[in-house]
Amino acid sequence: MLPVEEARARILAALSPTAAETVALPDGAGRVLARPVVARLTQPPADVSAMDGYAVRAADAAEGAVLAVIGSAPAGRPFAGRVGQGEAVRIFTGGFVPDGADAILLQEDAVAEGDAVRVREAVTPGRWIRRRGLDFAEGSEVLPAGRKLTARDIGLAAASNNPWLAVHRRPRIGILATGDEIALPGDPIPPGGIVSSNAHALAALVKAAGGDAVVLPIAPDDTAAIAGVAATAHAFDLLVTTGGASVGEHDLIQSALGGEGFELGFWKIAMRPGKPLIWGRLGRTPVLGLPGNPVSAMVCGVVFLMPAIARLSGLPGDPPPTRRVLTAVPLPENDRRADHLRSVLSVDEAGRLVVTPARVQDSSMLATLARADALVLRAPFAPALPAGAEVEAILLAELGI
Repeated sequence: MLPVEEARARILAALSPTAAETVALPDGAGRVLARPVVARLTQPPADVSAMDGYAVRAADAAEGAVLAVIGSAPAGRPFAGRVGQGEAVRIFTGGFVPDGADAILLQEDAVAEGDAVRVREAVTPGRWIRRRGLDFAEGSEVLPAGRKLTARDIGLAAASNNPWLAVHRRPRIGILATGDEIALPGDPIPPGGIVSSNAHALAALVKAAGGDAVVLPIAPDDTAAIAGVAATAHAFDLLVTTGGASVGEHDLIQSALGGEGFELGFWKIAMRPGKPLIWGRLGRTPVLGLPGNPVSAMVCGVVFLMPAIARLSGLPGDPPPTRRVLTAVPLPENDRRADHLRSVLSVDEAGRLVVTPARVQDSSMLATLARADALVLRAPFAPALPAGAEVEAILLAELGI
């Protein structure tokens, strides 16, 4: 069985970012830049005032001096003349500093006297002036390729006069649930059957990770039916199957796709839940085969699928971020598989995050997973820990799921 870290590294090494597409500025949030954003202008385009007041020559603006006000310079309407000796121009925040002026006299440090202004507090050269290009210069790179765009980044791209952005196309993820026993929510449930939850949960996870999910019709436990998916695999950047990944008589993913040219990369991971995981390639399309148990499928989705989507989106595909928290209960020694304990969070009297793992960790219990706030990570052969010990945990809310 492969360790979790090695399996994830091999998955990511086999993936490449999607091609670039051009989107309008408002549609760029959450996307990953395929090319840098370069400023198309200089900001500010000239020396501007950082405050309301008067544009003056610092040499003339000693305390008690009286200066003649010769005009005004509100934002968007520059003063056309020049500030000479003993003169001032009324200016407002964002207004261009007129030629000849080298400082701003704050309005609260001045007293207006008709067509003149008296200085209450002396100024120094450069005071309250934002120099041309203080923020960025035309031709400079303001946002690098490979950056996932935030609302702040969208503002910077707009300010640098970029109405369009080159971003990686959203990865298209095909999701195939298999099994004679499963039915779609609301459909008749076959005798001995269950409602299919994996495809819907994984589609939501794909969306949270920045991909576009395509949920395929359920495939029965039939080699020909599952093999029929091969004809559509080329339409996806990644095909995700759920169910049929183990070694039972009805676990047919490998055998069904094998006849269509499926190349197995690896199978079985040293983790719980989620041991029977398949990774391979069907033609040019990578295939991730997840277990059929719903909790196993979702935990594997967090550990492997979300980093894979990040990689396809143009990001490195880092492991899910973790936090150091305290365990509320003692934890037993772990066995040879990395464990992911579904747990709820609380805050103790000292303001520290505390996790309480569910008493029963069965991989079929979706209600337990839905109530969980965190996955507590237990390394293979991790020693027993007392209550109050520090543990590492993935906080599910931080992943948007």
